[in-house]
Amino acid sequence: MPSLTRRAAAGALVLAGLGATAAARAGTGPANGTGSAQAGAGDPPRDWIDPDTGHRVIRLSDEPGSASLYFHQNAYLPDGRTLLITTPGTISAVDLETRAIRPIIRGEGLTLLFAGRRTGDFYFTRTPPDDGASQPFPKTVYAASAATGAERTIGTIPSGSIGSINADETLLLGQWAERDMALQPNATRGRDGRFDQAAYAATWPDGTPMTFADAKEVRLNDRLEARIPMEIFTLDVQTGERRIVHRATDWLNHLQFSPTDPGQIMFCHEGPWHKVDRIWTIRTDGSGLTRVHARTMNMEIAGHEWFSSDGQTIWYDLQTPRGQKFTVAGYDLQTGARTHYHLERDEWSVHFNSSHDGALFAGDGGDAEMVARARDGKWLYLFRPEAIPDVAGLHAPNAADLIRPGIFRSERLVNMAAHDYRLEPNITFTPDNRWIVFRSNMHGANHVYAVEVAKAA
Repeated sequence: MPSLTRRAAAGALVLAGLGATAAARAGTGPANGTGSAQAGAGDPPRDWIDPDTGHRVIRLSDEPGSASLYFHQNAYLPDGRTLLITTPGTISAVDLETRAIRPIIRGEGLTLLFAGRRTGDFYFTRTPPDDGASQPFPKTVYAASAATGAERTIGTIPSGSIGSINADETLLLGQWAERDMALQPNATRGRDGRFDQAAYAATWPDGTPMTFADAKEVRLNDRLEARIPMEIFTLDVQTGERRIVHRATDWLNHLQFSPTDPGQIMFCHEGPWHKVDRIWTIRTDGSGLTRVHARTMNMEIAGHEWFSSDGQTIWYDLQTPRGQKFTVAGYDLQTGARTHYHLERDEWSVHFNSSHDGALFAGDGGDAEMVARARDGKWLYLFRPEAIPDVAGLHAPNAADLIRPGIFRSERLVNMAAHDYRLEPNITFTPDNRWIVFRSNMHGANHVYAVEVAKAA
């Protein structure tokens, strides 16, 4: 994104005063004078300085109902400047330098899966209409060139889903269940199209309605206890060959390939986090099944795991116990060394993520009903990790074998007070580590935004 234009626009907005900025945040003020497309009547603002944080925020998408990918799914092409998003009926590319949006693939039932890190291709499925909500149905997986839109068929899976692609783009990673199970019974569809979350509802034994969060736990537990046979499988990108990696009656989910090691897989046991041993690794040949984190106290939870960009570390949200003590924990795959960064209750986030150079972390915040019960948690956060050194340079005899402690120094990036967290923001750093991309309904419709890591001048 051009630095001169950015700085000049930021300065103009600051001089205009907080009143104009606040009006823009509410969607009623004019767009700024950066030379980008102006927001139409009733449109969310295109570009503004958050008056509460001093950080510049831009709207990347043009159409209501646009979305970025889940926080651990790669949406960036190897050129470092192209972001893939979904717009209604379209998979589109956003040029992060010019902010131009280019449609690539159009059609009904498109699901963008991820972008390849090596070839410049991206991967997607087409879902047939009227699939029956909770019944298994076949999916055909496609790859397409982001440059030309030319697509090819990889293969069809009779049911299940595809979750990741390996580092050399030779294998796709998927999961299959013997039968599907709706998380919200008696619903024709388990999801409101505006949100990530199903419309969870349940009652206590006395008939009192549960909160959304408690109802979700009940429904997750119902699915876990169903003990449905499942498989993790790979799909060869060239031949479409399907090979089974792992079978279980645990609820297998959150599949991820290492971004650097083509044979390394991470997955989770899904369900109520305080009940399952969530984070696991395995090799593509089925060897090396390893539990990454072992619980040491009742109600301890760990999850929303992701790989560092160099593939060396698995990071995850750790709470000891749930809802009380908050940590972002790291596990080094080569050495087994562990790092714990402490953060405060209001800083807990639905998802955390790390920059491509590993120097920074970010969080997308959460509302008061979520696990942290934060009173003031609806912010996007930037975190600077800081190690806690040994006092006076004196080391415990076994210091090298112990957890390396640290803290996060936080900075607020975006006020998310108007955001409905049933849509998870799903923050990701751009490849140059200068922006954080997220999705939000803060102005009503779902859109894709980015916030600048550096404060506006």
